[in-house]
Amino acid sequence: MEILAGKVTHYFNRISVAVVHVKLELKTGDVIHVMGRNTEFTQKIGSMEIEHTKIYTCDPGMEIALKVVEPVYKGDNVFKVIENTA
Repeated sequence: MEILAGKVTHYFNRISVAVVHVKLELKTGDVIHVMGRNTEFTQKIGSMEIEHTKIYTCDPGMEIALKVVEPVYKGDNVFKVIENTA
């Protein structure tokens, strides 16, 4: 199952970092699915920062820098992948 966790607002291609406006709590180690017109991949969150300070969890409303494994584009959706426990 996937829940919308945020939207990409900017991408720094030289360092492969996306700026994401977060709508749902995210933690290092969570699995995300990034989807857009030209984008679709899944990855585990390895590194998040706010203002060059490493963080391990973020709350709704924050803008975070997120290291990504593939290029992303402004407006791409970021979904949090939730494992079914049933």
